[in-house]
Amino acid sequence: MPPHIALLVNPHSGRRRAAVTAVRLKEALREAGARVHVYTGRSAADSRRMARLAASDRPDALVAVGGDGLVHQALQAVVNSGVPLAVVPTGTGNDIARAFGRPRGSARDVAEVILRRRTRPSDAVRLRLADGTHRYFLSVLACGFDARVNERVNGFRYRIGRAGYVAGLLGELRSFQPIDFEIDVDGRRIAEPGMLVAVGNTTSYGGGMRVCPDAEPDDGLLDVVFVRQGPRGRFLRLFPRVFNGSHTGLEEVVVERGRTVIIRGAAGVAYADGERAGAPPLVCEAVPKAVEMLELTS
Repeated sequence: MPPHIALLVNPHSGRRRAAVTAVRLKEALREAGARVHVYTGRSAADSRRMARLAASDRPDALVAVGGDGLVHQALQAVVNSGVPLAVVPTGTGNDIARAFGRPRGSARDVAEVILRRRTRPSDAVRLRLADGTHRYFLSVLACGFDARVNERVNGFRYRIGRAGYVAGLLGELRSFQPIDFEIDVDGRRIAEPGMLVAVGNTTSYGGGMRVCPDAEPDDGLLDVVFVRQGPRGRFLRLFPRVFNGSHTGLEEVVVERGRTVIIRGAAGVAYADGERAGAPPLVCEAVPKAVEMLELTS
């Protein structure tokens, strides 16, 4: 029986680059002998519904063609299902693809790698929101200054990648006030004013900003990075170190690791996988080997 591949597409991702990529990939997969079904979502909620519909048909792989937001919706459908998840990135940040391998070459090359069906198990993070509902994320949850930057950037008319994030950072810094955080990491408590807290299953957010540089997606643990309150000028000078991950050696930065992380405090909105997740209290719990990730590197 030929392999069955489900393509989940956000046609607007990457200024409609996803739609072109999906068409080429569909043709290449079919030329290689696969059965291919394409699922297109008109919104985040619709993409999540389509992902669940696709996963219910038990394909040999669910391939998300889009950005981190689309991968986030696909994840909700495949956690603990046994259906492998693959990422063909066409978004702005693409941090999940950065963690699990970005495909290279032509559509035919990508199709060939997909059909090899090599997988690696990855943890996911079960997130309990303030209203008691749950969702999962794969990369990083951001709460505090960085989440507010994300909120600001999402309001920009145009998306310009990392440059847009830097512009949002400078704009937010003018009005940002430290937050009284309460953070619990496997019973170890942090209670003090701070600038931000990040909970990472993988290393990066914001298009390659290595906020949790030592995070591993298959160790059953979450990396927690907390930045203490400090002068704005120093914070502005030091924040760029997040691009290479060297910030974790600073005295203002606390790094913890654990299975369960609880965040409380008047921190406003949080983001997970770049998607709006709501305000604290938030509970993050590592779920070991919850999803099979299809390896797309040659």
